[in-house]
Amino acid sequence: MKKIFIVLSLLAAVSFPAAAQKKLPPEGGPPKAFHVPTPQTYTLANGLKVTMLKYGSVPKVTIQAVMRVGNLNDPADQVWLSDFTGNLMKEGSSTRNAEQIAKDAASMGARALSIGVALDESRGTLDVLAEFGPKAVALLADVLQHPAFPEAQAARLKNDLQRQLSVQKSQPQMLAQARFAEVTYPNHAYGRFFPTAEMINTFTAESARKFYEEQFGAARTHLYVVGQFDETAMKKAISDAFAGWKKGADPVTDVPKVVAQRRLELVEKPGAVQSTVIVGLPVADPSSPDYIPLRVMDSILGGSFGSRITSNIREQKGYTYSPFSAIDTHYRTATWTEFADVTTAVTGPSLKEIFYEIERLQKEPPTTDELKGIQAYMSGIFVLQNSTRQGIIGQLSFADLHGLGPEYLQTFVQKVNAVTTEQVQAQARKYLDINKMTIVVVGDKAKIADQIATYQPPAGK
Repeated sequence: MKKIFIVLSLLAAVSFPAAAQKKLPPEGGPPKAFHVPTPQTYTLANGLKVTMLKYGSVPKVTIQAVMRVGNLNDPADQVWLSDFTGNLMKEGSSTRNAEQIAKDAASMGARALSIGVALDESRGTLDVLAEFGPKAVALLADVLQHPAFPEAQAARLKNDLQRQLSVQKSQPQMLAQARFAEVTYPNHAYGRFFPTAEMINTFTAESARKFYEEQFGAARTHLYVVGQFDETAMKKAISDAFAGWKKGADPVTDVPKVVAQRRLELVEKPGAVQSTVIVGLPVADPSSPDYIPLRVMDSILGGSFGSRITSNIREQKGYTYSPFSAIDTHYRTATWTEFADVTTAVTGPSLKEIFYEIERLQKEPPTTDELKGIQAYMSGIFVLQNSTRQGIIGQLSFADLHGLGPEYLQTFVQKVNAVTTEQVQAQARKYLDINKMTIVVVGDKAKIADQIATYQPPAGK
């Protein structure tokens, strides 16, 4: 049977011309603009902002409270206190315990009521069947406004944080990020990546309650409602549930003084078979007119699967499997970083190629075809990211945090496709100064120290 198959395959190859066997797909059309209905935004008397947007055809609605509270607000000697507080808030309100909260959420078609804490913001979320939208608002408001902070759950949650800390500090990627943050944001909450085990041991239900009283409130909260809902019923539910919340303090705007200087930071990990590398520096934040051209430049250089750095050290040389670059944003500050896990033996050569690609983009702009391909990719990814209720909320809250206005979503695709090859090159020249880049390498010092020694800045600089 095997021989017959080979003969038939050969006959097929002879019978049909190569051009007929392999046809290229038709060329894609120009990217279409992304449109969503204009959201309705208003503010309650206590300062709580509300944005409502009817979107999609699935009979579900997402209610998300985005609160300007996060690790930014942690005391220097209580890093992750915000995480502990958010976790404890889910353990019960003054009228419901954790089990009842879970049952009530499930009865509305939700998987769970979640509270997530990040550097700048915390998010309380419920995604429910459309008919239960008003009830979901009431449930979310109860958990956010009346947390019980049960002492009986504090020890378990502290143990969870201790395990999380132990796991993260064993991961070279997390160690690299921590050192990069520490160097870039000295003496600032953004640079305090890890707590100590002793810090976590000091957390109590009372310290969480105190943090909550000082940091949470209506003035720091923006409620987003996206999906299918009855507008009149939803507005009434929001007023009934949130109008009585204390105003609280205004959001903290603690913009850090970033450090951009050539540094080589080696984090020892004996016996590591690969090195984790981060190269980066501060760049323009989303409020800058350079931000979207900078995003395009990043996608060409390292921020997409077809990027230059990825093609170089992954496809051509096989140094790494999944390198990537990204622009990490906070309020009025941002950093560009290239990240890669590379084989130990090629740690130095990997850095050489990363810097080579940065300098190449500074010397010569991308081709028109290269730029068009990246623009089509970014346009498509943007539309996909906004194909869900949660995705739309993410974009709306991003625009609100950075003061970009409601037109941000409507014009993003057009602005991406208006970027020129000359602008891409100009962004690389303006922001990617290799003499001001921090280099962090986590790996086996005995095997990589000599490889990376050339990247150590001269003494006194």
